[in-house]
Amino acid sequence: MKKVSEYQKVKKGLIVVAVSLAIVSCQNADTNKSQRNKSVNSQQEVKQQQAEVLTALKQEQKRVANDTKLQVEQEQIVVTGSRVHATSYEADALSIQYAPPASPYPVIDQVNRENYKHFEDSGIFVTRENPVSTFSIDVDTGSYSNVRRMLNDGYLPPQDAVRLEEFINYFDYDFTTPSSTDMPFAVSTETMVAPWNKDAHIVQIGIKGFEPEQQQLPPSNLVFLVDVSGSMQSPDKLGLVKKALKLLVRESKTQDKISLVVYAGASGVVLEPTGGDQKIKIEQAIDNLTTGGSTNGGAGIELAYKMAQQGFIKDGINRVILATDGDFNVGTTNHEQLIDLIERKRQSGVFFSGLGFGTGNYNEHLMEELTNKGNGNYGYIDSLQEAKKLLVDQRAGTLMTIAKDVKIQVEFNPNVVSEYRLLGYENRALNREDFNNDKVDAGEIGAGHSITALYEVVLTDSSNKRIDDLRYSSAYQQQSQTHDQSLANEAAMVKLRYKLPDQETSRLTQQVINKADFFQRKANSENIQFATSAASFAQLLRGGRYLEGWSWQDAIDYANQAKGRDNNGYRAEMVQLMKMAQLLEKPEHSQVGMIEER
Repeated sequence: MKKVSEYQKVKKGLIVVAVSLAIVSCQNADTNKSQRNKSVNSQQEVKQQQAEVLTALKQEQKRVANDTKLQVEQEQIVVTGSRVHATSYEADALSIQYAPPASPYPVIDQVNRENYKHFEDSGIFVTRENPVSTFSIDVDTGSYSNVRRMLNDGYLPPQDAVRLEEFINYFDYDFTTPSSTDMPFAVSTETMVAPWNKDAHIVQIGIKGFEPEQQQLPPSNLVFLVDVSGSMQSPDKLGLVKKALKLLVRESKTQDKISLVVYAGASGVVLEPTGGDQKIKIEQAIDNLTTGGSTNGGAGIELAYKMAQQGFIKDGINRVILATDGDFNVGTTNHEQLIDLIERKRQSGVFFSGLGFGTGNYNEHLMEELTNKGNGNYGYIDSLQEAKKLLVDQRAGTLMTIAKDVKIQVEFNPNVVSEYRLLGYENRALNREDFNNDKVDAGEIGAGHSITALYEVVLTDSSNKRIDDLRYSSAYQQQSQTHDQSLANEAAMVKLRYKLPDQETSRLTQQVINKADFFQRKANSENIQFATSAASFAQLLRGGRYLEGWSWQDAIDYANQAKGRDNNGYRAEMVQLMKMAQLLEKPEHSQVGMIEER
């Protein structure tokens, strides 16, 4: 009752103020014309004051009502996280804070702890000065699905999260396929005019791996290494990990073996090598996983390799599959030590793959490095649909390696090609001498994988070169033109080196791209058009430095035209993501993720 009487006093006082202000308003209305302009201003001020009074009155009514309700219910409510003082009415009211309703949209921190390796876009090379381009292939797709997660959450990705080759290679292409494992992959090439620069051409190098039937896959020995540290306590982390791994388990056969190792502050074996026909036992072990502790990733990897050796299958698939947000913070946290460990273990025939999960503290830089050195592949799972794509639809490619240490070297003819640039593969670049050195590590090809590399080239007769010719190079040019007329019709030589999974000596395959290929009047295939479209998407997200004014709308229109067959809807989804990026790039919408420096 005391609080109610206080409320009546406050209410009466506010009413008196309101009446007084109304009287003043009436008096001002009777002033003479000479003061009318001032009166109008005064009336406006009075109205503003009246509005403020009424607002204050409503707020006070609501505050007292809430306080009275709280007093009635206080014996039924346990308050945590705040301090409520009963000594004064004012302090009691100020101490009450009301939580806003949960938003259905994710909260995007302007600064987060996600970690991406910095790199610059591959530059333009003058063929006469640098005719040879060498790089390792890359079958990872994690960059694309990770960026998709950011766009779907309503913000643009940091540029370092965008790796162009992983955008291209996320999609499957209808390349020529090899007929047997004697040659584990087939190579095809194609050219077309660049859509963003009519004075340049796109050169596509397409690789398609041999894909056995599902029943022809060799038995697999898989060790699931699951991060159960405190940072994984989220539906899009451990919750999604469980669902993803169970999809893989359901595709397992009787001769397969599955183990489960977890790590947090300490590591442990949850499930020793178990036959693939014991699905209920394996799924129960997965369902029982819970989070807690910090992340001792190094110890977990060591234990996982011990389980892999325990269940090793000769002539089978032996692989450790890490599921984590990559936030290693105790134990073996030195990246070089982890990389050295995985490099040593791959010599035993046990390969290493990584599946990334989650947001906010995702360490993609480390995930990519570890899988590159483990002769495996890296994927980012942002949904159960992506888990199905990687672990069910592309199970053979994810698990079965058909060629390792695959390198590409392209030599351009300076009498045909004036300048070139490789689109993407910046962190896969190799020295020219690395191509023939079998000690240099490179990427792997999984069964059925499609790998695409794109070059943008400018021919010597182009009138719109990006780099001017040197004044004193004409004598050398004339000399080289007459050096060997038999090579005059060749634009480039494409060479690939690879090793079979159980061998350490590389094999060489090569083929020529002819000058005439640039001038053939035929329709471009869906392969090169859509790959170029995906490349333009990535380039725009990285700032579009070389796109000659190519806009988001240009890229969207071209992607719609280039979609072709789209059985799973992935290409149509990319178009929608491009539209989202176009909207988010507008200043009033953009909210670019920032990376904490380490």
